[in-house]
Amino acid sequence: MPLMNTTISARTTPAAPHFVIYSDKWVSGEIGPPDVSRIAGYNVFALSFWLAAGPADQAEEWTLIDATTRASIKASYQNAGISLIVSAFGSTDVPTTEGYDPTTLANDLADYVLEYALDGVDVDYEDFYAMDAENGSAETWLTTFTMALRAKLPQGQYILTHARKFSTQYASGAYLTVHQKVGSLIDWYNIQVSILEGTSEYTTCSGLLTTSSSMQPNTALFQIAAAGIPLDKLVIGKPATDVDASNGYMDPPMLAQCVDNAVQQGWNAGIMVCQFPDAVSTWITTVRVLAFP
Repeated sequence: MPLMNTTISARTTPAAPHFVIYSDKWVSGEIGPPDVSRIAGYNVFALSFWLAAGPADQAEEWTLIDATTRASIKASYQNAGISLIVSAFGSTDVPTTEGYDPTTLANDLADYVLEYALDGVDVDYEDFYAMDAENGSAETWLTTFTMALRAKLPQGQYILTHARKFSTQYASGAYLTVHQKVGSLIDWYNIQVSILEGTSEYTTCSGLLTTSSSMQPNTALFQIAAAGIPLDKLVIGKPATDVDASNGYMDPPMLAQCVDNAVQQGWNAGIMVCQFPDAVSTWITTVRVLAFP
């Protein structure tokens, strides 16, 4: 096993606004993350995904690059002001349901970050079996997992985000409970306002920002903030195209207007998109043009 890279002197958690792009797809002719010119306008690039069984897809591809090339890529990203992180789990893993110990798994994930000189972790927890049980098992698992990650990836030196929805419909609290317990350890939330039921959910500025539908009540941006989640931690997440998620797609000019509306109401956390190469520099430039030119 290669020696872990524990150098942290040049690494700090970026301030808002955060412009995050995920990368899980195989890209023909490309090994590793894209040249920074293709993602100008973003400041966080998430290699997806690290699984309980180990790194896969882009997270695995990063490990297959020789150390010298990795260092060169990492330096180019740092010079461009882009943090390179890994996203864990996604829809493939159900770690709570499958009985993985959260501390052990967090240590393994943190070791991957340290070994391969990344800037942090995004936790894309989609174990709906555990969450939908509403018995507290998911919340307890995530709390322990987050605390264990922070023990090895100190705040202010490494990014730690979670990618999830917030809902007031869970008796056990779901991510509202997770935030109450360990929200101070989490830098921000990449809100996935695109993977829920209903083909027209979050496709207007009002539905996205102020009043969600009765199918997903109290899950618009400012409704989540009213439930107790700091507004500056709520990054709006969207699919790049209508094939990157089953719902929630908005064309970039319309999304730009919504983002500008949110900024005028005091929000500035940022924007997340899934995923490269369906979104590149032109996507984020369009979405940022009114509020974050």
